[in-house]
Amino acid sequence: MPERRVAITGLGVVTSAGVGIESLWQAMLEGRSAVRTISRFDPAKFPCHVAGELADDFSARDFVPKDYRKAVKVMARDIEIAVAAADQAFRDSGLATAGTGGQGVAIPSERLGCNIGAGLICSDLDELGAAIHTAVTDGKFDIRKWGAVGMNNLTPLWLLKYLPNMLSCHVTIIHQAKGPSNTITCGDASGHLTVGEAARLVARGEADAVVAGGAESKLNPMGLLRQNLLRRLCTSRNDAPGAACRPFDAQAAGTVIGEGGGLLILEAMEHAQARRAKIYAEVAGFGAACHPDGIDVLQATDGGLNLAAAKAVADAGIQAKDVGGIVAHGTAVPAEDRCETEAWHKALGGAAVVEKIPATALTGVVGSLFAGAGGVELAVAAMMLHTGIVPPTVNFQAPAGGGGLNLSAQARPAKLRYVASAAFGIGGQSAACVLKKYEP
Repeated sequence: MPERRVAITGLGVVTSAGVGIESLWQAMLEGRSAVRTISRFDPAKFPCHVAGELADDFSARDFVPKDYRKAVKVMARDIEIAVAAADQAFRDSGLATAGTGGQGVAIPSERLGCNIGAGLICSDLDELGAAIHTAVTDGKFDIRKWGAVGMNNLTPLWLLKYLPNMLSCHVTIIHQAKGPSNTITCGDASGHLTVGEAARLVARGEADAVVAGGAESKLNPMGLLRQNLLRRLCTSRNDAPGAACRPFDAQAAGTVIGEGGGLLILEAMEHAQARRAKIYAEVAGFGAACHPDGIDVLQATDGGLNLAAAKAVADAGIQAKDVGGIVAHGTAVPAEDRCETEAWHKALGGAAVVEKIPATALTGVVGSLFAGAGGVELAVAAMMLHTGIVPPTVNFQAPAGGGGLNLSAQARPAKLRYVASAAFGIGGQSAACVLKKYEP
């Protein structure tokens, strides 16, 4: 039995640029950064004071049915982002679910799947700290008192706020997705991995549609501390937040934490066509890789991105010369950007070839989104194919040196048939997807 074609019919994006793909797309076209001084907590004692922070009034309460709003109390920030992105994706797709009030074209629950990439969720430090304080005796933490008294100061559902699989859990409950479900925790590569796996589920006929992508927020004191210890953050532009994150740029000085995520609706092509859905693009190829150098978290590595990208191109049944556009990961950590540039050169035939392919990176707008990055990057890739526009790379002015990617500070029209996107994370994992322009 031949595999089915896989269409992308819905884009759900939540970033510091706003909720919805249009908010991010417009910010990219305008060259406008959404990075600002951190307001969720006082960053004064940290070397980096800026981040791609969501709007102050962001809440999942605005994206769930009224009878589900009480559940928001047991949602960590990461879960809220995923829930909001899923709501946007389903509404954009025109598929009716229990979570959207049944508006649109219905899809059987058992044929609807969910794959979401997640990070290791940081517990609410104020909540946990207050409970721990009750188990302190004479200035020292008492493990026996913690077991007898301290733990009782946490809600019985406390742990359910911080399990990575709770992103998929809440999304599947809200939208009654009873088909295949999975959670992938592979850092920045998570989003591409979930989309690749979801596309295969649809292609094999195991689901008619799958919501896939990723979401994460490392915007908390622990997240900021860890990224600083990894020497990845920009600490020299606290007075100019919008100019802090500069992917592939000669003046790049590190990344900034962003919070957000992107979920896509992947749907069987014949199903989408039958209901006359808006089709942004088609998932044509997928590849993944891992590099053992990732075990040293202080050493810059691309996680074998060249292998992942080459596999995705081969899986699409095309050659490197057929790739018309690139959505790069572009963390703005200079050593990582160099590794990524070299990986694209290896995957697509060398610098002479890659320098002719128009490329973009979105971290200058929203910062590094970690597990949430892949879904957003693939949403941008789908928009590139849908609109025929390659958006500018915000804060990119001059390449860091050597043969680089074909980035621009200006939006460029382009005749695109295939766009490649790839990501890699701390730990040595990478994944890539090739999207194709929709052709009936």
